[in-house]
Amino acid sequence: MKLVFINDGVYKYASGAPSATGGAERQQWLLARALTAARWQVAVGVTDEIAAERRCNIDGVDFIGIGHGYGHVFSAWYRFFVSERPDWCYWRGADYVLGPAVEIAKLADVRTIFSTAFDTDVYPVRALSRRSSWWPLYAWGLSRCDKILLQHSSQLANLPSRYLPKAKIVPSIASVISPTKSHFDRPSYVAWVGTLRQPKRPDLLVEIARKAPDLRFVVCGAPSLHRSPVGFGERVIHNLQQLPNINFLGQVPPEKAQEIITNAALLLSTSDGEGFPNTFLQAWAAGTPVVSIRIDPDRVIEQLGLGAVCGTMENAIAEMRTLMCTPSGREEIAVRAREYVAAHHAESSVMAAFESAVGKLCDANGCAAVCQPSSPLS
Repeated sequence: MKLVFINDGVYKYASGAPSATGGAERQQWLLARALTAARWQVAVGVTDEIAAERRCNIDGVDFIGIGHGYGHVFSAWYRFFVSERPDWCYWRGADYVLGPAVEIAKLADVRTIFSTAFDTDVYPVRALSRRSSWWPLYAWGLSRCDKILLQHSSQLANLPSRYLPKAKIVPSIASVISPTKSHFDRPSYVAWVGTLRQPKRPDLLVEIARKAPDLRFVVCGAPSLHRSPVGFGERVIHNLQQLPNINFLGQVPPEKAQEIITNAALLLSTSDGEGFPNTFLQAWAAGTPVVSIRIDPDRVIEQLGLGAVCGTMENAIAEMRTLMCTPSGREEIAVRAREYVAAHHAESSVMAAFESAVGKLCDANGCAAVCQPSSPLS
């Protein structure tokens, strides 16, 4: 069975580009590798990062330059589908172009998978961060795609009932890090890692650092206009650079961001909205507790003791101070966090959920055969 993505960001992660950013793009790259390990064929259409008609292979995944077509990207997508002849096209994250993308795929006889990236993706009227008035195109794409994959049970509970027959939960993938660093040997800093955009509330990080000069923070991220007004990120950077207890590194390569999380005593989340944050999985895989003001998908932090969910800045400061003073407590959290990741977000677990939702490859008479999924619903 063959699946394709269309996303330049996936290529950036695959090629090790220092500019690689985006949780949705990172998850698509991790899924692409997991699929090839499970003997799927995977190809990624790339519009800008690879010259048109050029091909390369990274870790078993084919990357193909598709250009922009004859004056329009949609024609390039259609030619990509026709030339690659995939069984499935995978799209992650709400966008008005989902509607046209699904119809182009249908013209090429390709089934489509939509996967959520943000909790509001299940509310079509308010899902879009660009051209929000074009939400009917996004809703049309949801209605016409063949499968909808969700990150956690709250998204499933809030999905409109008309989409439920084709919806399944498929968790995000975490790369388990082994060995991890003991909390007795870690430097005493709190990590904050993410794009400096409004929903992630880096402005709250500034306020927390001002109120808690005794806490030390290492912060990395770059400004973005995605879901943010002009100048928001730049103002945050100015404020971060004024505080002596913040070491602001700007945008760093993905490997450096992981190193910062792995060595940290804690990871702080100030976000108002997310899906299932990649940084949470990166932290827990490294045995780093998460202190979150608001975000707790499926209440795993609260119920499994993977850090603290605080509700307010004041509570977050108090929790961070307590945890910073108790490396033994952080060690206990680290064990639970790694056990959780291994049980629910390991590549094998995610692939089992994915193939249950979509269909799988199996051995028959010593060769790979396709187990066809049930008839797609539209």
